Amino acid sequence: MSKLPPYTTTGQRIWHYTFLVICGLIFFFLIAPIAVVIPLSFNAENFFTFTPEMLRFDPEGYSLKHYRDFFSNPDWQNAMWNSIKIAPVATVISVSLGTLAAIGLSQPHVPARRAIMAILISPMIVPLIISAAGMYFFYSKINLAGTYWGVVLAHAALGIPFVIITVTATLVGFDRSLTRAAANMGADPVTTFFRVQMPLILPGVISGALFAFITSFDEVVVVIFVGSAKQQTLPWQMFTGLREQISPTILAVATILVAVSIVLLTIVELLRRRSERLRGMSPG
Repeated sequence: MSKLPPYTTTGQRIWHYTFLVICGLIFFFLIAPIAVVIPLSFNAENFFTFTPEMLRFDPEGYSLKHYRDFFSNPDWQNAMWNSIKIAPVATVISVSLGTLAAIGLSQPHVPARRAIMAILISPMIVPLIISAAGMYFFYSKINLAGTYWGVVLAHAALGIPFVIITVTATLVGFDRSLTRAAANMGADPVTTFFRVQMPLILPGVISGALFAFITSFDEVVVVIFVGSAKQQTLPWQMFTGLREQISPTILAVATILVAVSIVLLTIVELLRRRSERLRGMSPG
């Protein structure tokens, strides 16, 4: 933590430390539920509470049996593989359409850019239950409800806004004279995109892809409406487990998902810093 300047007044010092305390309390409020779930996933008993052995840090109170149950139970494994089969495909569709939309909307001559942007990012604003119900009725009309591609397209629609926002933020510092120079050198638009534009906006594209992947992998409401028993994903299995049979295996799965999310968010932060460095080197 950086030291305060020597000329800081007493009031400024009080506000500085008060602000740190407020930030610490907010951080604790957000992290506390996760901090409780993780140790409970190692409970040696089939309880959702801390046993006396756990509170005494007795090794006999801790076990990996719930993790073993996750990796050996066919229901959990089937749900995991469904999520693995759905999320990457939905991410590819989200990245492809979201990147093209962001590049198109970044052009100053596009009419009604703000209105189009508002429509494209509306899945982030509209309550998820409303989007899920609308998708169900629409997909039922075109025979996509209860199918693999119906779930994939639904998750892609939820992931596209994240890609648009991250790529648009990257394009803010993009030097458009580079594309004009490539065109003057005889490069066609496709070559210009892959050889000039894509390397510079790649951090934003990858960040959007990671957010789209997390959205698809963790989503449960839409897949319940649009999917069927054959497309039962990991979050759906967790929801079913909480409703029908409460098993600490759910806590083990939650801990695994938290670990995956932390890794992906770390990658996003590294890409964000790389993007800032690239924009700093750009002539713009």
